[in-house]
Amino acid sequence: MRRLSGVVLAGAILLLPAFSHNAGVQAQAPQKLTMEGDLALWSVAIRPDKTADFEKILGKVKEALGKSAAPEAKQQLAGWRVVKMSKPMPDGNIIYTHVITPVAGADYNILQVLYATFKDPAEQKELYEMYRGAFAANLGISSGTVASDLSK
Repeated sequence: MRRLSGVVLAGAILLLPAFSHNAGVQAQAPQKLTMEGDLALWSVAIRPDKTADFEKILGKVKEALGKSAAPEAKQQLAGWRVVKMSKPMPDGNIIYTHVITPVAGADYNILQVLYATFKDPAEQKELYEMYRGAFAANLGISSGTVASDLSK
């Protein structure tokens, strides 16, 4: 009986946070998105009716990196392009591929780049909602070294 009550108590302790008022809202360190190598390709699917919103977000990323005092921000800005695919995917979503010359240790998490410059909570929420509404899926990230530069 003692063992059973101990198991029940342990289970309750583990489950209690899930039922608390602020479950899932506890402050967590933002996840940093870093890339390595000579080149990185990051493809995302954007909802077809929200491409204008996504492109506004990209404009805000450019603005944020341009205003940033962080030395790596200028390097990120110089080595970050985004390509919009000309044909939609079978599900209608549009692929955007970030073509990045990675800056060692720099954070490419779009929301964190935005939040570092745009500090007003209302503006942050607006940016988050716009990004979340446009984003359909993360299709993948590939990075590495250039095996052969055919332009040279």
